[in-house]
Amino acid sequence: MIAICKREIRSFFNSPVGYVCIAALAALYGYYYYLVMAIGSTSYISAVYQTMFSFSMMIIPIITMKSMSDDQKNKTDQALLTAPVGVTSIVVGKFLACFFVFFVASTLGLLPAVAMSFFSSPSWGEIIGNYLGTLLYGGAMVSIGVFISSLTISQIIAAIGTFVVSVFLMYIDTLGGAVSSDAVATVVDWISFNNRYTTFTQGLFSISSTVFFLSVIAVFIFLTARRLESRRWI
Repeated sequence: MIAICKREIRSFFNSPVGYVCIAALAALYGYYYYLVMAIGSTSYISAVYQTMFSFSMMIIPIITMKSMSDDQKNKTDQALLTAPVGVTSIVVGKFLACFFVFFVASTLGLLPAVAMSFFSSPSWGEIIGNYLGTLLYGGAMVSIGVFISSLTISQIIAAIGTFVVSVFLMYIDTLGGAVSSDAVATVVDWISFNNRYTTFTQGLFSISSTVFFLSVIAVFIFLTARRLESRRWI
């Protein structure tokens, strides 16, 4: 699992993909923090992180698109399946590699906040809450992206599929408000990623939301492993 994770991380940084994703997010974080400093108020920091959260979700399809599809396209998945390592370990290794790139990109967003603390008193509760919420939401989306990548040999299709799911989950709240059925609204509210993420943006730590996101990660790692296992017989 560790060997696979290291190999995948190296592949990210042997190409421009990893650097471009990280540099783009870092530049955007810096720009929005500059705007906050120009305004002269730290009360907008939460809004900055929520804006950056949307940009963070957009890089996940790029990070995950080749995680599984590339092996299928190059026929190297069969070599992985015959290696002395469990299928779940293979999937977890690939998930951790993708999440590592997302983690690095998101963590860079804390640097402007640290710099700002020398000149003002930012709300660290909100900053850390937004950061943890982004990591948990992002981790869930990474697991979904890896699963979608396992369904196709096309990186483009995998990226588009993950992007569509990401947008759907971002705006599913509007569905709950549009339907007249209380039962449907309750279900939508329960599975809403945004509602659970919003708790963290308020500087609050939610155990139930944390368990929810971790459960989503576990479910999609399991589904990806089963998908990869099915290819043994193809």
